[in-house]
Amino acid sequence: MLRAQARARPDAGVLVERDTRCTLADLARGAARVARAIAAADVRPGDRVAVIGPNTAQWAVLAFGAWDSGAVLVGLSTRSRGFEVAELLRRTGARLLFTTERFLGISFVRLIEAVVGGPCEGRPFAGLPDLERVVLTDTAPDHPAAARSGIESYAVFTDRADRVSTAVAEGRAQAVLGQDLAEILATSGTTGAPKGVMVHHAQLLRGYWDWSAVVGLGPDDTYPVIAPFSHGFGVNAGLLAGVMRAAAVLPQPRFDAARLVGLIEHDGATVLAGPPTMFQRILDEIGAGAMGGGAGRREVRLRVGICGAAAVPPELVRRLLEDGVVRRMVNAYGLIEGTVVSMTRADDPVDVVAGTAGRPMPGVRVEVVDEGGTPLPPGRRGEVRVAGYGVMRGYWGDPRRTAEAIDDAGRLRTGDIGVLDAAGNLAIVDRAKDVFVCGGFTAYPAEIERLLVRHGGISRAAVIGVPDPLLGEVGRAYAVPRPGARPTAEEVLSWAREHMSNYKVPRRLEFVDALPTNPNGKVDKAVLRRRAAGT
Repeated sequence: MLRAQARARPDAGVLVERDTRCTLADLARGAARVARAIAAADVRPGDRVAVIGPNTAQWAVLAFGAWDSGAVLVGLSTRSRGFEVAELLRRTGARLLFTTERFLGISFVRLIEAVVGGPCEGRPFAGLPDLERVVLTDTAPDHPAAARSGIESYAVFTDRADRVSTAVAEGRAQAVLGQDLAEILATSGTTGAPKGVMVHHAQLLRGYWDWSAVVGLGPDDTYPVIAPFSHGFGVNAGLLAGVMRAAAVLPQPRFDAARLVGLIEHDGATVLAGPPTMFQRILDEIGAGAMGGGAGRREVRLRVGICGAAAVPPELVRRLLEDGVVRRMVNAYGLIEGTVVSMTRADDPVDVVAGTAGRPMPGVRVEVVDEGGTPLPPGRRGEVRVAGYGVMRGYWGDPRRTAEAIDDAGRLRTGDIGVLDAAGNLAIVDRAKDVFVCGGFTAYPAEIERLLVRHGGISRAAVIGVPDPLLGEVGRAYAVPRPGARPTAEEVLSWAREHMSNYKVPRRLEFVDALPTNPNGKVDKAVLRRRAAGT
């Protein structure tokens, strides 16, 4: 795919970082050189190559270089710590690791070493016998960190590319098949140990070609990518889709609402994709800027925004459209294990875009089932199950959890509660694991959160269920005030009692400056549960 794009549009600027512009031809050349260096390191097709680092053009070169060589890409989050990184490296048997020497003051080499030990018999870490080499992507060859056994600089590593001929490297690239494994993607791990999701090349290309077609992504678009490239959405709906459609991708090392608004307002960003929390913070930033500058509303307008999560608040979608922040909004639903499941379409009315995640994508089947796995009729709530080409092959090295995730009919058990309407549009109600029962009534936190943000003083809210000796479980809410607002907990709870069924009303509300998020940008309720439990 990259070769074809580079031949068709060699001068298209596909990766833009500040004053640096990487064309499709540049990306293809860089990836080919990395692929030759990977081959020179005796990494074979099917071997795992891991990358830790923020979103950069270099990360993109490494990813395409790994794919070019026939290796399997393993993206690791910069939010991960020593035990998490070491476990994923051990579990996947990665033979090569690219990492920044330091990011936000953190040395990943030191983090891993503290868990599994330092150099041993020429390898970088004693406790990772499969990992043969670490390449530091941001150090000079004479940096002390690059002088340790089994560790070297990026320049030293890529200099070995000349040991492998172009013909040999090209032969390896051409031998990669659609059914070969492309990525092992780590889940967020909020429900236990992270799992490695296996995804093949044909699945990625088909899924994100269709995704980008619905979005209308093209060469005239400027696309800041905030989702980490280590996550499936960032590397696939961001990097891969951008390259397939020759859009200008702006890798963002970390989320910064003010910078993002500036990219839209002054630098011509046209497309933005992310979870509801990101769009809400953009709205907050626009509102805060207008209040602080006293010059009225700022002109921030995207051609299209894509919002995806287990449950997207309809009020957020309506506000983005009504305030003119986006000309068109796409509501989408997908999972790492299921690729792209459903999306709203360009001709859908606002009610469908605001209230559902749209219709299934071509080649994908969605069913809402009861506890026994029997499909339910439209209008009935149940667990969402997904079948079709987008379902993962399984979890790497974990047949037990693979069997738990995929039923006998080949359907992915998503763990999401949803409902289909008569037209086939899917609305996600909540995560099954987040639902709680209060006094015999089933309470859906996502529904309560949507109601809470209707209070004029709240911009974001998260609700969890906590034990209660009388009712079994009750809701506890965490909320972020809107800029300039100073609501009290009692005021909001009083408002909630007027506007919600009593079993939905949180028994306690706590204001916070920000809600905790996982690497995907979604609210991390595991953190809130630990906070509520005092652990």
